[in-house]
Amino acid sequence: MLIIDEETAMKAVGMADAITAVEQAFIALEQGQAELFPVVTGHGGAADRFFAIKSGVIGDRELVGLKLGTYWPANRTAGLRSHGSTTLLLDMATGFPRALVSASGLTAIRTAAADAVAVKHLARADAATLGIVGAGHQAWFDLIAICQVRPITRVVVWNRDLARATTFAGRVKSDLGIDAAAASLEYTVRAADILVTATAAREALVKARWVRPGTHISAMGADGPGKQELDTDLVASGVLVADIVTQSLTIGEFAAAARAGLIGANNVTTLGAVLLGRVKPVVPDAVTIFDSSGTAVQDIAVAGLAVERYASTGA
Repeated sequence: MLIIDEETAMKAVGMADAITAVEQAFIALEQGQAELFPVVTGHGGAADRFFAIKSGVIGDRELVGLKLGTYWPANRTAGLRSHGSTTLLLDMATGFPRALVSASGLTAIRTAAADAVAVKHLARADAATLGIVGAGHQAWFDLIAICQVRPITRVVVWNRDLARATTFAGRVKSDLGIDAAAASLEYTVRAADILVTATAAREALVKARWVRPGTHISAMGADGPGKQELDTDLVASGVLVADIVTQSLTIGEFAAAARAGLIGANNVTTLGAVLLGRVKPVVPDAVTIFDSSGTAVQDIAVAGLAVERYASTGA
């Protein structure tokens, strides 16, 4: 069995290739060439230690496996990360372990890649100002991914901690050469052609009245019960797209609006259907909203890419 550590995995997978791999995985899922299986959750001997297992298969790429995601909050006191991810790929022919991939970094990449795929197909072609709500680890990866598919010339960022937003904006300017500034939440939303929300919020941050017609929103933060970043009026009035519809309506960004009876499954389109052209083109002044709560096909697609790229080096 091949074992790929975190550093090697991150070197092996470039963002552009990850976007392509994730796009192909969503197409395979829509066409029935890929399949997802029920998520398993548990705890690690204490109520605040969680783990989740997401599994799936992408038949046309001969990829089958699972990702184990963990959250051990006490790790912080020992100088360790509280979140961890590991992906196990199986041999399609035998079922024996094929590769074990350290995937904490790859999880950030696969999440951002899905965002870029949505932006590529839903945002206006001339969208150039990116608004970011939340200046954490994931937001940086989403920024890098979106820059692959749209000509971003300006970034506006908000964070509860203004100093963190200012530091983020400074990094955008120094590392990417893009004009960037920290701003208030309302200004960030109003300025955006593309808006990314990447927080752990449990109440609505983004108000419908702040969002300009023609804006695309990628809601990346809600991936568990009770999480929410957008107000329900905004969701109810938008063109809604999700990675997995049932997941979005139960643990994703669209769950609050669904509980309020404002939307249902018939109001949400899968990203795969968009990629295959099975939905009508979005009207120019529509607000499009993509909800990403994460899928196993993304995980095994990028892990497979890491294995492929590593093997190609002859190591």
